Amino acid sequence: MDAPLRLRRDGIELHVRLTPKSAADALEGVEATADGRSHLKARVRAVPEKGAANAALERLLAKALGVPPSSVSVTGGATSRLKTVRVSGDPALLALRAGELLAT
Repeated sequence: MDAPLRLRRDGIELHVRLTPKSAADALEGVEATADGRSHLKARVRAVPEKGAANAALERLLAKALGVPPSSVSVTGGATSRLKTVRVSGDPALLALRAGELLAT
């Protein structure tokens, strides 16, 4: 199973499976797809219209990782449930914080 986290020179990338229109905003650990790739499961209350769900995901991850919302951006899969999210900052510190999210 591939890890949903990749270190980059200026931060990290997370692979996320987003479920919009949920009852609450939450991060729910890691799940694997049939092809062996893993994703961080996330749920947001926002609807998937005009980027609202992506913006809610960015805010949720920023809060969970302790970074400003401007440091988090959806860089792939804008209209898909499977997304790539870039988090800018110190890669070692972000990987440590993300590791705690992925362990739940």
